[in-house]
Amino acid sequence: MGEQLSPEEKYNLISRNLQEVLGEEKVKQVLQERELKVYWGTATTGKPHVAYFVPMSKIADFLRAGCEVTVLFADLHAYLDNMKAPWELLELRVKYYEHVIKAMLESIGVPLEKLRFIKGTDFQLSREYTLDVYRLSSMVTEHDAKKAGAEVVKQVEHPLLSGLLYPGLQALDEEYLKVDAQFGGVDQRKIFTLAEKYLPSLGYAKRAHLMNPMVPGLTGAKMSSSEEESKIDLLDSKEDVKKKLKKAFCEPGNIQNNGVLSFVKHVLFPLRGGFCIKRDPKWGGDKIYSVFEEVEKDFSEELIHPGDLKASVEAALNELLEPIRKKFQSPELRKLTNSAYPDPSKTKTGGKGAKAGGEEDELVPSRLDIRVGKVISVEKHPDADSLYLERIDVGEPEPRTVVSGLVAYVSQEELQDRAVLLLCNLKPQKMRGIESQAMLLCASIEGEPRRVEPLDPPEGSSPGDRVFVEGYESGKPDDRLNPKKKVWEKLQVDLKVSEECVAQWKDRHLMTKLGQITCKTLKGGNIS
Repeated sequence: MGEQLSPEEKYNLISRNLQEVLGEEKVKQVLQERELKVYWGTATTGKPHVAYFVPMSKIADFLRAGCEVTVLFADLHAYLDNMKAPWELLELRVKYYEHVIKAMLESIGVPLEKLRFIKGTDFQLSREYTLDVYRLSSMVTEHDAKKAGAEVVKQVEHPLLSGLLYPGLQALDEEYLKVDAQFGGVDQRKIFTLAEKYLPSLGYAKRAHLMNPMVPGLTGAKMSSSEEESKIDLLDSKEDVKKKLKKAFCEPGNIQNNGVLSFVKHVLFPLRGGFCIKRDPKWGGDKIYSVFEEVEKDFSEELIHPGDLKASVEAALNELLEPIRKKFQSPELRKLTNSAYPDPSKTKTGGKGAKAGGEEDELVPSRLDIRVGKVISVEKHPDADSLYLERIDVGEPEPRTVVSGLVAYVSQEELQDRAVLLLCNLKPQKMRGIESQAMLLCASIEGEPRRVEPLDPPEGSSPGDRVFVEGYESGKPDDRLNPKKKVWEKLQVDLKVSEECVAQWKDRHLMTKLGQITCKTLKGGNIS
């Protein structure tokens, strides 16, 4: 496809919109002699979302530049990364990824016959590869392995050995796939530098590395499969796309961490060579842009309204998604989707004697109605010296009254106007004659003295924002927790603060749409 381009033109096409290239001279040298061999790998974990159009558009660039491109479905990596893909779902998720990635490429006009698709376990279980894993593990320090995977491998309080193997395997893939360069996000930079450091020690060539920027999600943070509000799923309906884009962070004039604007830059412009802002004739009518910088400039000067930008992206995005939706309407692919990604909130935890057919009998954290609140006022309980009344806004018409002893550990002044976390579906309890309508969630460490700290929602959180456990986003909270079944008490025993001061349930992060729930200092504390 790149026969008519000079080596310099090919390099410009390969490197456009990338954040960084490691080994630029090596890439240019290869292009002087032959076509570049590149691979892009994706761990088959959570469902791919619209941000995957960013690497897809670069794959299209690579093919236009004449590159030989390999797409790796990294199934073994998905398992090694803290078992993000359970062993029994591994094969199903690979099939899902293969169908959905190919559907994405077809929707943007990429000819599949120009690509090579390969599954990690097709070569990573061979005798030669396994021996190289052992050779590499005798050279790489625990420090280097942990550092390399810090931004890619899920970080937990007690990391598994599998997560330390992950970066080394990704490095070896470069040799076994016989490529000149690996392409990925800039979050993989430390894995790339580990590969550059250690592959020559095994007698293998150092490869080049091509890095995409990390595209902000709809909330302004990184778009993530585990944060439902931050992403648009490839199979979302037109109604869901409209609803999610309507909520997307797109402040007038603000071009920083703007996921809507970033999608225009990294997907729509590379694929279409332009972008049309659709608007009412009384506001100037439609305007076609041929250069992204002009869109950015007009938005920063508030010549483009966020509503018009969102509506225009919505129309363009639905054009890309429609062929994928149609393909996945087949009974076979619908069944594959449901099998590869079973709803975690519907996974049965009971064994013998467990009641069938009701989510209300399943012990899952999505049953807890945890919300962000803002303390409006703090005053002394009229009948108890150690108790205080906090009036807390949780996004309802009236604030809730909470009775707690937190002021013994945090000053009244510190609590005023502070963002906190509340468990809102416990049965209200009277405490010295005053009804407490929710529970203020705090971290604590027993001892002399006992230490207690409120949990901190992410910056920018609003009263009423829902708090969920990673992997349990879709479950619905109980209207009221049944005190006889002790649902809260049974779930609470697994709520802890990690060594990184992140609130967790069974090593899964507590989160809002804006990020993780944290605690200032109480590493290893209990949450109650």
